[in-house]
Amino acid sequence: MIKKFAACIYLYEGKAVKGFSDHSILSMDPVSLAMSYGDAETDAVIVFDLSYNDATHEESILLIKQIAESVAVPVYGSGNIKRMEDVKKLLYAGCKKAILNLGKDASYEILEEVSKKFGRDKIGASFKEAQRMMINPDALEKYASELICLDEHEIKYAMPLCPLPMIVTLPEISLDKMLSMLENSKISGVTGPLVNDNLKELGSLKEIAADRGIDIHIFKPQMPFSELKLGPDGLVPVVVQDYRSGQVLMVAYMNEEAYNKTCRTGKMTYYSRSRKELWVKGLTSGHFQYVKSLSIDCDNDTLLAKVKQIGAACHTGNYSCFYRDLIPMEEEDTPENPLTVFENVTNIIKDRKLHPKEGSYTNYLFDKGIDKILKKLGEEATEIVIAAKNPNPEEIKYEISDFLYHMMVLMVEKGVTWEEITSDLAKR
Repeated sequence: MIKKFAACIYLYEGKAVKGFSDHSILSMDPVSLAMSYGDAETDAVIVFDLSYNDATHEESILLIKQIAESVAVPVYGSGNIKRMEDVKKLLYAGCKKAILNLGKDASYEILEEVSKKFGRDKIGASFKEAQRMMINPDALEKYASELICLDEHEIKYAMPLCPLPMIVTLPEISLDKMLSMLENSKISGVTGPLVNDNLKELGSLKEIAADRGIDIHIFKPQMPFSELKLGPDGLVPVVVQDYRSGQVLMVAYMNEEAYNKTCRTGKMTYYSRSRKELWVKGLTSGHFQYVKSLSIDCDNDTLLAKVKQIGAACHTGNYSCFYRDLIPMEEEDTPENPLTVFENVTNIIKDRKLHPKEGSYTNYLFDKGIDKILKKLGEEATEIVIAAKNPNPEEIKYEISDFLYHMMVLMVEKGVTWEEITSDLAKR
């Protein structure tokens, strides 16, 4: 079991506060706070929603969505979960897990339902009193995947009862005590002040834990730098690619120190040939690149890094450094990658909205407004149903294409992107 160091954020009225009962403001910008936690070698961010009504709960969901989009580590969402719809909102906001509160009977009532709907691995549970696990331990073990102990004083009581891996909330404690805790087979990680207040030391803490034989999340390359074939300057080129779209973002160089630091921290680090110094991508701009994979070519002389890019990769503000075509691709040679096709058609629809063209059906729909767009979308959906009864598959292909076009008009009208749609689909 890989042990986690999880930071935690408490949301109250749109701000990050110090704790469940202490609503003193820690940060007016919870998203930036979460990004600082994600940049500090944490393995997860647990967000507790302390909202007190449906309106503030919805505001917290939006903040959690922004947090999940802005950090590279998994986000766990917890708080104010009363029904399956609340779990759905957290997971669709980008949370890796929704954490039910065992202090509320409603959590046990929906546990089986949400687990079967979204998958056991998406469901966790938290408790302040260890005895709350004993209400239905069999259901917990069957329908949840991880527990969070919120009170350090309950850990010793929870240990013999715990049916699942458990993240424990810890105050500032000695290094030996923390390592002993992580060595326990029932402990899956630590959170609380121990993590939040020691962000700068997390890298060192992980290395110490790894040296002690504890399984910690640290990138371990299959090949040492000494086995790479370097250029005359002692560097190896790195081609950097967006892990989702495959778009090439930039090319940079690494020396041994940059290579080892990239592997240790999970953030792309290069050697600047002009400045002759180490360079952590995003350290000044905030546009970090988080490693998803690192590959080597057949000659051992070029690296391929697939990354999660925050913001723009290029110093010009363009997403990729390769934004200028010297030999533009012919229209008929455009690859029929489904996502590329969807993006291209959507971009044409966007352009029609910004630059209306006389006689354009797309502009006709925009001029008539949302009701007309929805009416056409409904009609096309009905056409799909009718076509599905026809044994000729060509008809349903045409009707689905028609429906997708009108759906893309609706997406542009409502400001929804394909990246948001595919991101949501990937989480289901």
